[in-house]
Amino acid sequence: MTVTRFAPSPTGYLHIGGLRTALFSWLTAQHNQGKFLLRIEDTDMARNSQEATDAILQAFEWVGMHHDEEVIYQSKRFALYQTYIDQLLAQGKAYKCYMSKEELSLLRETQMANKERTRYDGRYRDFTGQPPEGIAPVIRIKAPKDGTITFIDGVKGEINILASEVDDFVIARADGAPTYNFVVAIDDALMGLTQVIRGDDHLYNTPKQIVVYKALGFELPQFNHVAMINNEQGKKLSKRDGATDVMDYKAMGYLPQALLNFLIRLGWSHGDQEIFSLEEMIRLFDPKNINKSSSNYNLDKLLWLNAHYIKEASDTSLITLLKDFGVDLSQNNKASALLTATRERGKTLIELASQINLILQAPTAYDAKSSKKAFKGEAKEILNTFADMLSLTRPTTQASFHAVMEKIVEEKSIGFGKIGMPLRVSLMGSMTGSGLDEIMYILGVEETISRIERAIKWIEERDV
Repeated sequence: MTVTRFAPSPTGYLHIGGLRTALFSWLTAQHNQGKFLLRIEDTDMARNSQEATDAILQAFEWVGMHHDEEVIYQSKRFALYQTYIDQLLAQGKAYKCYMSKEELSLLRETQMANKERTRYDGRYRDFTGQPPEGIAPVIRIKAPKDGTITFIDGVKGEINILASEVDDFVIARADGAPTYNFVVAIDDALMGLTQVIRGDDHLYNTPKQIVVYKALGFELPQFNHVAMINNEQGKKLSKRDGATDVMDYKAMGYLPQALLNFLIRLGWSHGDQEIFSLEEMIRLFDPKNINKSSSNYNLDKLLWLNAHYIKEASDTSLITLLKDFGVDLSQNNKASALLTATRERGKTLIELASQINLILQAPTAYDAKSSKKAFKGEAKEILNTFADMLSLTRPTTQASFHAVMEKIVEEKSIGFGKIGMPLRVSLMGSMTGSGLDEIMYILGVEETISRIERAIKWIEERDV
């Protein structure tokens, strides 16, 4: 069975790059009817935040990437890690190192002066003498001295690291706390992972973890190291570019399916296809097809995808989503018409809410440039005639509102703009908005007439 995981540290928000890594892992498990596990790497007690942990879980809930089994917290597994430290010590595969901080600093200074790579020199590897007093030892694992550490990366191919590049690294600090590479290897093995998918900033952690795997007799998973996401200029993605909290995307009015669709195309492709349903992602995704090179974040692409998913969303779904943006259409009998009139005018839910409010909220002022252009010449007379005709005919459908506009055009022998421009500014406050017949149908006769009369009064007061 395929088993994957995502293992964030709760020292900050879950950013967009982390979510993409999680998505690739989740899709790999779903594609193979396997398991996707979640592990919280909270061993850094000084920097951990319950708020960050909650935000990570909330983000997964929002995008619908549900994990299997219970969440594993590393902070609850210290006793387990200690048993493996004791095992390696008993087997002679790890040892206590009594090197002081001063000795370590001197060693590094000497190596740097000799233009050598800084590394531990193994001086306590086979130590049998009397331990120095006053030094709390760290625990180091015995790494291989010769040959190469080799593994096949699912994205990058065969990776060979000289054993001499990996020193006897620390697996437990002087206070007994286990180190990152040690606990990650143990957890991945005990969780039964078959595929490890992570950013390629972890590539050079892998040889160290392989040393731990082999020392403990664990079977290696398939490693897949994914190239990072860059900004549009090809440089490291920053918060300014979009590397922000995943939940900020919700607050900015993005739909989760748009965000996931956007992320899957950052480093993976299936021909020229751009739009993928969740079912298609699961059916088509294979980590073997992850790109070797970095991908560039493109906000315009995300906005384009979000606009697509807003257009495709059901009325029921949008009514629910819009409540978070101050628009409640649940009791509005024109909700469907409102969404039809506006859904193609909003790339985000914030923009969609704004377009809906433009219709629902009567203008309190008129755009100077628009009103100057629209409210001139016969505009007041035309608006008066149109209001009278609405009052007389009482249209109730979009088509019948349009018919009234056509009748005005015909009777007065004017171009459509002569009624269209002053009417639009009367109803919306500017030249913006949806189709006039749509707007009037949504507002109804009384509200339409009320806004026209308010505009006429404004014209009269202006011309006094």
